[in-house]
Amino acid sequence: MTTQYGNQSTGQQHAATGNVLSIIAIVLGAVALIFLPIVFGVIGLVLAIIAKAVRHERLSTVALVVSAVGLVGGMILGALVVSA
Repeated sequence: MTTQYGNQSTGQQHAATGNVLSIIAIVLGAVALIFLPIVFGVIGLVLAIIAKAVRHERLSTVALVVSAVGLVGGMILGALVVSA
């Protein structure tokens, strides 16, 4: 939206650019709990760290926790399945 003074924005932000990296990291962390935790968990952690340090997204802390739990939990579940 623009004002009558030219192409100056009115301060409204688009909702789609808010937490994209955090949401992707949360999904990868959840997937890491079941499939390939070393691959998906590490990628989720990297994206969550980038979202927190560089982009300052709101959901980055949640993404860090979910990715870490997915990584560690997936490795534990994998070890339990292999040993059984």
